[in-house]
Amino acid sequence: MGTATTGIARVLSLIGAAIVPGLVVSAGVAIGEAHASDGSPAINGTFVAVSNGDWAQTNESYHDEATVRVTWTIATTCSDTSTCSGTVTTDAGWSAPITYSAGLWKVRRDVPDWERCADGTTVAGQQLYKFQPMDNTGHVLVGSDVLGGDDTTVGASGACGVNRPLVIKMPFRLQRIG
Repeated sequence: MGTATTGIARVLSLIGAAIVPGLVVSAGVAIGEAHASDGSPAINGTFVAVSNGDWAQTNESYHDEATVRVTWTIATTCSDTSTCSGTVTTDAGWSAPITYSAGLWKVRRDVPDWERCADGTTVAGQQLYKFQPMDNTGHVLVGSDVLGGDDTTVGASGACGVNRPLVIKMPFRLQRIG
């Protein structure tokens, strides 16, 4: 594998996918090679979203967090091959807008009561998921049923009396299930 492919392979392994020639394997289930659809980057359907807490970074230092698994239902439309928008609705009780531009999907949402302070008060966080469709080698492939990227949540600077925002970043994986 080349350097770029090796880096992508590391990311895929961190988010729970293994690279095997011609096959993506996740949680012991063979997914098969993904194929591009009609060239539209739109993603629609039901997905399992996994934020891998085993490889979480808290303010740029590795620190285990809980792994989060949520079912997402995504509905998007594209105005052209580089601009899309829609909505993500989850079984965790939240929904948020989803956008696509420059080859990257983004979901941004507010997380109420995200950070608990020593005095018992809480502070909201801003969560941003960034991901793109990938083939079995970690290269971008429009229409793939496997998407990978990261999940980053940031608290407000000055929250809890600390003049530095709390930032938690985890590898993120999205797998179509319907």
